[in-house]
Amino acid sequence: MKRRPRLYFSFRSPYSWLAVYQLRQAVPDVFDRLDWYPYWDPDTRTSATLAERGAEFHYVQMSRAKHRYLLLDTKRLAEQMGLAMAWPIDVDSWWELPHLAWLWARRQGRAVQFYDALVTERWVRGADICTPEVIGRAALAAGLDAAGAQAAPNDEQIREEAAGCLVTAYEDDVFGIPYLRWGRHRFWGLDRVDHFLRAWQPAGVNHTGSATDPMAGVPAGASFDTDTAGGCG
Repeated sequence: MKRRPRLYFSFRSPYSWLAVYQLRQAVPDVFDRLDWYPYWDPDTRTSATLAERGAEFHYVQMSRAKHRYLLLDTKRLAEQMGLAMAWPIDVDSWWELPHLAWLWARRQGRAVQFYDALVTERWVRGADICTPEVIGRAALAAGLDAAGAQAAPNDEQIREEAAGCLVTAYEDDVFGIPYLRWGRHRFWGLDRVDHFLRAWQPAGVNHTGSATDPMAGVPAGASFDTDTAGGCG
């Protein structure tokens, strides 16, 4: 019997945000059906732990030209999906904070609520989710303790769990986000979400072009980043 599908996602990536939106449109309880692994640029402490475990971080930073394209592409795709989007400005961001805070929230049984609060802050309000202020605000919106979420990177157990997520990503050859793996099947990028759904075909998922189809509402011939498979690089 195959293992449950794994979804590698990132709060940094707009393609990850849009892919999760599509997955939830097709499978409303997708948070319960998939194994979720956060993926982010590790800080020096996490990088050292990865090295100790014989793992690396496969992701390569994108060029300025590619970043400019991503700005236009994701704005266009969000509009096609009927989503409001504000592009945040990231300057020397510490990505451990939101991703480890999400792992902490999952331990509190509020993974979905905190995920929603964070993507609202980042992609709807354009806020810097790598700051304690925004993390605290998102935690409160999710019904969580603000101080607990802000302190997640200081929790040794959370740090170990976080490193384990990136080690698993290394072992799964993850090089960009979003990335789905189910058995031998691997799917990278926003425009591979429907391919994943067709291969997986959980009960109740409709791929006939009805309202439950993840591509419903996206015009035929819509432009996608074929160079990056709709990934974040």
